[in-house]
Amino acid sequence: MIIDKTSAKPYYEQIILMIKEQVMQGILQPGEQIPSVREMARQLLMNPNTVSKAYKLLEVQRVIVTVKGRGTYIADRQTEQRDLVKQQQLQERLDELVLEASYLGVSQTEMTEWLAISYGRGQTDANDSKRS
Repeated sequence: MIIDKTSAKPYYEQIILMIKEQVMQGILQPGEQIPSVREMARQLLMNPNTVSKAYKLLEVQRVIVTVKGRGTYIADRQTEQRDLVKQQQLQERLDELVLEASYLGVSQTEMTEWLAISYGRGQTDANDSKRS
């Protein structure tokens, strides 16, 4: 994992997105243990409080599970139910992106191509790693 220190996105959000991306790509599997907060902070050269915040949010989102005294693990995604509130928030963010893209003169065709490419990355990578 690499944190982009020049990004405007907060470090804890970058950690969340990296872990989710690795789960979608099949790099991290359900039940697999991930580094402790302290170990992850050491690896990323950052404050443990930042990693702790990311882990807490990932737990709320049911991406990871922490077992006291045993460690932190990737949660089983198959038992996960769709979160309607989270979906609504995602729709609102997408609406904002479409508005911004329209303002910049990006066509619907271009946006559709971008979406297909972005979505395809996660699906293709996840399918490739399952075949290995």
